[in-house]
Amino acid sequence: MLHLASCQYVIELIETWDSYEQHLRALCADAVAQGAQVLLLPEYAGLVLSGQLEPVVRSDLHGSISGIQPLIPRWLELCEAIAREHEIVLQPGSAPVLDPNGKYRNRAWLFGPDGLIGHQDKIIMTRFEREQWGISGGVEDVHCFETAFGRIGILICYDNEFPMLSRRLSDQGAELILAPSCTDTLAGYYRVRIGAQARALENQFAVLVSPTAGEALWSPALDENSGRAALYVPSDYGMPPSGVFAESETDTTAVSRWMHCSIDLAQVRRLREQGQVFTHRDWPEQFICRD
Repeated sequence: MLHLASCQYVIELIETWDSYEQHLRALCADAVAQGAQVLLLPEYAGLVLSGQLEPVVRSDLHGSISGIQPLIPRWLELCEAIAREHEIVLQPGSAPVLDPNGKYRNRAWLFGPDGLIGHQDKIIMTRFEREQWGISGGVEDVHCFETAFGRIGILICYDNEFPMLSRRLSDQGAELILAPSCTDTLAGYYRVRIGAQARALENQFAVLVSPTAGEALWSPALDENSGRAALYVPSDYGMPPSGVFAESETDTTAVSRWMHCSIDLAQVRRLREQGQVFTHRDWPEQFICRD
């Protein structure tokens, strides 16, 4: 059994590096103490770093994005250290990163017991990211990561609403999709939820979602947040009929909370050969032209 922990994460105002390090270490240690082997934080969790900027900078949308760039390498070193120390797989959410070509990407990293495994950029940007943030879509395709717990893919928030992205991960052998998300309205949360459940159904794999939640009025980017942490699976033998394997109790919270669950990914994988339906196998049939 694989023990997963997905964080319903509050964007707290943390004004010093030492306080932030203590915060992240304590948060992850709490999950590990409850048996977690794979930890997921939400999209733009890295923007919590902007709390360390001067108030006039962190209160400006573009200023907060550019201002955290010098802090990102230190953040990644901390995340790697936590993964090594606890011998876990850690996906610490994403952050806007300035690439050498001058464009910002929404990037999520994956760490394991041996350090950095790799990163995945968000492929498709929302209107807010395109029109207000000036963040560009990733130029590299989606790809799987080899871990001790199986092949893992990352689809950041909006990317879960596009079936061909997840299908490419499925074709690469993905068994678990990590879906860090950030949604300010319940409508946004449900779009990601519906997308994630559809992707689990189509590909017969599991999708773990971690959202931002609660209010952060100090942040122009993440001031309002709604969403539930959840694990979605195919509605089939041995799985919940709803496809909801586990879920947070509410769609908002005043403090960061972990949702814990244990699942046998081999049992999910067997559905491709022994399920009531074979959506993974039958996928190509929808592209056949029939008279």
